[in-house]
This record gives sequence, structure tokens and C-alpha cells, in this order.
Amino acid sequence: MSLRYLTAGETHGPQLTAIIEGLPSNLTLDFEELNFQLQRRQKGHGRGRRMQIEKDTANIVGGVRHGKTTGAPVAIVVENNDWKHWTKVMNIEPIEGNDETKRRVHRPRPGHADLNGGLKYNLKDLRNVLERSSARETAARVAVGAVAKQLLAEFGIKVAGQVIRIGEIEAPKHNLPIDELIARTEESSVRVVDKETEEKMTAYIDQIKQEGDSIGGIVECIIEGAPIGLGSHVQWDRKLDGRIAQAVMSINAFKGVEIGIGFEAAKIRGSEVHDEILYTPEKGYHRATNRLGGFEGGMTNGEPIVVRGVMKPIPTLYKPLRSVDIDTKEEFTAQVERSDSCAVPAASVVLEHVVTWEVARAFLEKFGGDSIEEIHANLKNYKEQLERY
Repeated sequence: MSLRYLTAGETHGPQLTAIIEGLPSNLTLDFEELNFQLQRRQKGHGRGRRMQIEKDTANIVGGVRHGKTTGAPVAIVVENNDWKHWTKVMNIEPIEGNDETKRRVHRPRPGHADLNGGLKYNLKDLRNVLERSSARETAARVAVGAVAKQLLAEFGIKVAGQVIRIGEIEAPKHNLPIDELIARTEESSVRVVDKETEEKMTAYIDQIKQEGDSIGGIVECIIEGAPIGLGSHVQWDRKLDGRIAQAVMSINAFKGVEIGIGFEAAKIRGSEVHDEILYTPEKGYHRATNRLGGFEGGMTNGEPIVVRGVMKPIPTLYKPLRSVDIDTKEEFTAQVERSDSCAVPAASVVLEHVVTWEVARAFLEKFGGDSIEEIHANLKNYKEQLERY
């Protein structure tokens, strides 16, 4: 069975719920590590008041017994602490009262799903759109990605993330070992590896906030240790780099994705793009460089997977933009519900987990079995096959 998940819940509802299907049995889950990943998503210079309200923890309510998966669907609940202020407005039962009591939204915000969703689903209260389209839903996706990260770790596959750019400030390139990258970015409020860049970025975010504006950036995920051959060249929807690209673009406010050197490949010659193939008895087949980000023909080639995503500035501004009231059709300046001036560091964490999920899904498609022990045996046989090739 293919690995898959669904999420449900609203930003001001009682909880977010995720159900994961297709996990093997006997995977040991570290609950502290799972909650640590959720807490990472809440950090970062530039976050708004909501992150001070929520203290995200994952409650597993199905599919795990005595610390290990059973092979049944795993159900995860992340409660919304802010729900206590919205119990009447977001109640599933009908309530009496006017638009103010129900906190009906009839003024769509530019850059959000409000108007498109209202038109598509014929909803005259745009709160029914914004409650689900909110980036709060990414807490559930980080939770399922954190489970996938523990699955990959079982087989020696490591995941790291970092911020590459915030607005006009770009972090200098480096070539740190993945463990050091993980440690140093975790110490940074903007998830970069050097203090000078961190100071520039935090000052820049503060300036943007004072001006009533917001700023976006570029984030990167690196996965090291993925075996050769995840994904496939034989059909368009089996290409793993394509599936990763779709997953990245599904993150709220992401408007671009690239793998390896990405768009830079348009500016340079082929001899400066493609990775030469080498062979040694110790390493087997490998590449002299990794400009293609670990992929050729839609399949992993054994080099680190490198994926970047572009996040646009948060559209809810304290410097309001023009919009149109759906009741009166009159122009107004868009209201502020709640806003981050910069969510790029948090977006780095979300990127890590959606990419991890897709790699884990492809990993199980290649080596899948009903138990961890069976998968270990399948992977061992495959590695022996590669050594004989």
C-alpha cells in the first residue's frame, strides 16, 4: 500500500487532525522528537502573536502501541489553544445572531484564498474559506512529515533545512557536513549558519515590520543518504523530483521551486551543468558534482537531494491593500486578521517536512513491506545488487 495522509481542521477550530496510512509495523516513534519538530515550525524572527498562543504538541490517538507502529493507520491530533476564544463562532451547531456575532467575513483580502474560495464554493461568509486555507494547517503536515523523518532515519537518511535568502539579503554559500548544518541552523532565529547574516536578516525583518509591510525569501532542504533509484523514469507521475515540486508548491505562499542549481542552469553551458559519473570500489557509482540536486531522469542518483522553495511575502499587511466588499461591491482597504512580518524561517521547517514525506513515500514504494524488518531485508538485498552491478 502506498504511503498517504489526509488532514482536517480549521485555524480557529478545536484541533488539526491527520491520518497516516501505509506505515509499516514496528517503527519506533520518539514522541519528544515529534513534538520538537512541531515546535521548530513555531519559531523564527518575524512571527506573529499566534505563535505565542499555540504550544503545539502531537497527540497520537491511533495506530501506535507501546511506542511502536502497529501497521494500522496512525491518527495524530494537534490541539488549537486559541479555540477557547472561538468556541461560539466556530461551533458546528447553528448559532443565533447577526454577522458581528458570527464574525462573518465579507471583505476578501488580496493574496489570500478568500474571494476565489467564496466564488468556487458559493460561500457568502468568507470565514469558511480562510479558516481552512490558513497556514495553520501546515502544523499537521509537519507532524506527518516528522513521522516520515523518523522512518527515513531508521535507514540512515538525514534531513536538514536552511534559509538561503530573506528579501534582499542572501546567506553566503557553504559546504558544511549535514550534522553541523542541522546544529548551527537550529541555533539561529532565522535558520542560517553564520551570525553576521543572522544579524542582517533580523534587522531587515524589523525594518519591514516597522514599515507595515512583509517580506519573503528562499529556503532549502537537503536530504543525505537516499539510495539510488527512488522514483522512476517510466511515467510522468512517478518522477520523484516532479512529485517533490508539486508538494513544495502546495505549501501556503510558495510561488516557485527548484532542484539543484535550478534556474541557474538557464544561464550556463551544459558542460557546467551536468554531473560527471565516477566509479571507485569503495563508493561505487557516484557523481563528481551535484548540480542536478540528486536527480537524473526523475530518479535519485545517490547524491544529496537539494530542493529550494520561494516564499512570497505574507499577504496580510498592516499597510492595507485595496479590495472589494462582496455585499456592497464597494472598494475598501483590506482588514488585518493577524499577521507575521516574515515567516521564512518557519517555512524552511515546513519545506523540510513536505520534501521528507515525498522521499519517504518513494522509499516505501521501492523497498516497502508490512514491517520494518521486511524493509531492512529488502534494502539490504538491493544494496548488494548495486554492489554487483
